[in-house]
Amino acid sequence: MGPLEGVKIVELAGIGPGPHCCMLLADMGADVVRVDRSANVGRTGAIPDKFNNLTRGRPNLAVDLKNPEGVETVLKLCEGADILIEGFRPGVLERLGLGPEMLHSRNPKLIVGRMTGWGQTGPIAHTAGHDIITFPCLERCLVLVPSMVRLLPL
Repeated sequence: MGPLEGVKIVELAGIGPGPHCCMLLADMGADVVRVDRSANVGRTGAIPDKFNNLTRGRPNLAVDLKNPEGVETVLKLCEGADILIEGFRPGVLERLGLGPEMLHSRNPKLIVGRMTGWGQTGPIAHTAGHDIITFPCLERCLVLVPSMVRLLPL
């Protein structure tokens, strides 16, 4: 039980802020279903899933998002959900056939949470941005470290 009891969330598995966010939402009582890419099922990264805190508190479902049947599975999940959370780079959700327009045609009340480092548009939108070094560097917080200044993509 928690303040988010009854809130249904579909998480499209990724890295960084998405899994962390969904872990916290599940901790607060939300009903979160994690959709993993079927190609990743059975693979263990640095931390096996059973010991990975970022995957705790929610069931997962293996889906091939590049297959029309997999896309339909996600669309059906979203029909009964309140929120979808994804952390793909801009345009990926649309290329999979799961863009906001398609999702809203099935569930007009669905909230689509898109986590990207730099937003959906702009000069560096397609650049990965989910670490503790990139953001401060671009904000010029680390200009005192000369070796880092040469790496800035400005």
